[in-house]
Amino acid sequence: MDRTGVGKVCLALPGATLDHPFGQDHDTYRVGGKMFAMVGGHGGLSFKVSDIAYAVLTESGKAAPAPYLARARWVHLTDPADWPDDELAQHLIIAHGIVAAKLTKKARTELGLD
Repeated sequence: MDRTGVGKVCLALPGATLDHPFGQDHDTYRVGGKMFAMVGGHGGLSFKVSDIAYAVLTESGKAAPAPYLARARWVHLTDPADWPDDELAQHLIIAHGIVAAKLTKKARTELGLD
């Protein structure tokens, strides 16, 4: 999946927005103001995962701990095109869900998530 494909998947999710806090070459996807995925300037992709997925993906070598975000259980893919599109889309949907679940009830309701 390329940068455009990641954007299509992420922006199709309820309440998802795109911004560029780290410069125009970084696409940051948020829900309720909280990041759930980011495409870097060189095309790498980082996203939030569960504790179990973090262990499985990093220990198997399918993903690396995301720079600066690994302690929050984010993984990094140097080349997201190496992953099957449907598998990567599912991970992005889950990342959105993990972050959305931590929002306040009021925020989730305002975003149409509840």
